[in-house]
Amino acid sequence: MSRLGTACLRTLQAAGRRLSYGTNVFEREWDVLVVLDACRADLLRSVASEYEFLGPVETVRSVGSSSSEWLEKTFEGHPETTQTVMVTGNTWTDRYLEADAFAALDEVWKYAWDGEAGTVPAAAVTDRAIALARDRDPDRLVAHYMQPHHPFVPDPIAGDEGLARTGEESNEGNPWVLLRRGEVGVDRVWDAYEANLRHVLSEVESLAANVDGRIAVTADHGNLFGEWGLYGHPMYTPVPALLAVPWAMVDGEDTGTRDPTLAPPEPLPVSRVHEDGETERGRLRALGYL
Repeated sequence: MSRLGTACLRTLQAAGRRLSYGTNVFEREWDVLVVLDACRADLLRSVASEYEFLGPVETVRSVGSSSSEWLEKTFEGHPETTQTVMVTGNTWTDRYLEADAFAALDEVWKYAWDGEAGTVPAAAVTDRAIALARDRDPDRLVAHYMQPHHPFVPDPIAGDEGLARTGEESNEGNPWVLLRRGEVGVDRVWDAYEANLRHVLSEVESLAANVDGRIAVTADHGNLFGEWGLYGHPMYTPVPALLAVPWAMVDGEDTGTRDPTLAPPEPLPVSRVHEDGETERGRLRALGYL
């Protein structure tokens, strides 16, 4: 990043740490919240007409410009989490969410990681969301898919090393660094980004056909493609391309067309600290799940 870009980012983040922006999703009406990680509103709107199950795509303002910020500002201390089941492929939950605060917290990334793809398969999140919707019948259900966030599963970009499994952003080996360096073009990244959205929307359609209730399709944050001289989705960066996220309503009905088989390696919740101080992350790593 250039010195000008770095200075701009630092200025924005200094302001972002002090500002309150966006509307918490709990203030809106939904039974099932589908979170498409890093999905810009204009991206979803550009393909929405091809998917009959999707309603009109509105634009709403997110409370965060990164997953970590969104998780913290959305769920920390919110009273409705006790009636909420959360199914997630996002690794930041290990740092920002407490399992005991939820009716159930299913961190699918801990046991369904696809090492070859470098991410959590969308189908795994769908399966677990359907299973918990039927088993728990929660007041609210959140299904957090990692797509369309890189890596772009159906159309990988050379040099994309995938996601880090530690709940940290990698500084190298991702499309935004490659784009900033000029090693790949905007159109190439956008096309792969769009293909990844189409990939996950097929799973969202399956979810809508196997859960009951009002489904809201949204995102935790967007992605920068050079706006303000910035790329990706740095935290505490309150710029429109990051905070403008989609909001589309879908009518869900459980038609019983999908029978999920995926299950966690042990009963939920799986995020907790043991009496001896060993974190669940360390224990799962020792068992080979991490």
